[in-house]
Amino acid sequence: MQSVSVDAVMLESRAGELAGRSIKGETKRTWIDVAISCIDLTTLEGRDSPGRVRSLCAKARTPLPGSDAPAVAAVCVYPNLVAIARSALAGSSVRVASVATAFPSGQAELSVKLADTEQALEAGADEIDMVIDRGAFLSGDERRVAAEISAVKERCAERHLKVILETGELGSYTAIRRACDLALEAGADTIKSSTGKIGVNATFPTALAMCDSLAAFFRRTGHRRGLKLAGGIRTTKQALGYLAIVNETLGEQWMRPAAFRVGASALLDDLLMQRERLRTGHYTRPERIPKD
Repeated sequence: MQSVSVDAVMLESRAGELAGRSIKGETKRTWIDVAISCIDLTTLEGRDSPGRVRSLCAKARTPLPGSDAPAVAAVCVYPNLVAIARSALAGSSVRVASVATAFPSGQAELSVKLADTEQALEAGADEIDMVIDRGAFLSGDERRVAAEISAVKERCAERHLKVILETGELGSYTAIRRACDLALEAGADTIKSSTGKIGVNATFPTALAMCDSLAAFFRRTGHRRGLKLAGGIRTTKQALGYLAIVNETLGEQWMRPAAFRVGASALLDDLLMQRERLRTGHYTRPERIPKD
């Protein structure tokens, strides 16, 4: 697999132009619903409890009671809370995702990573969000990184595998593009930007670099793989900027939960507030939005 060199200046300029486009009227209303339906509503904190997960799942199923706002795509939790989420989401369209493979560092032996994955799968996870070993990648041991992705995908079988690259630690857009290409070739169903646990998470240029990799993979193989952005995405304006990048570079077929996700917690509330303002001319009362 040949490395692709990325021109940082051109990438950042193009990303800024795409993300800065004004989205108005009916398109804005439609895209807000797309964004809601593509959210992985996430709680990955040390204080997570069964009660907190049940509350999050209730909000995932019905983000704004009394409205026609769509359900989110998935709820993402730690492996030990998958069974709680599975039970709370029974009968709904919302999927259960679980982080695995020594999240967030990825620093563990493969046997430990596979056991982590199997725990989540046996508890009922529909999707696995694995982290790559960035130390191995940055030291040039790409074969190890690819082998671990392939091994986890083999365990997942038909269940969906998202591969977290932790782009904020990779050092350059060229390295990010290389990690994307490697993960896709190794079997990732979705490439994911970040864990949300470091200072630098998803950015518009990073999203564009990832989209370019997905587009190239689709042209080369005919297979459509997914994109997940995570970390620091809190406002409707940000979400619409990312959707503009996806729409322009990958097309409308990627603007659905099967091919695009946003890992977030605070974002949903802002999307609901903006949705109600567009629908009624007024922001909804905060107490109408379920607490998680």
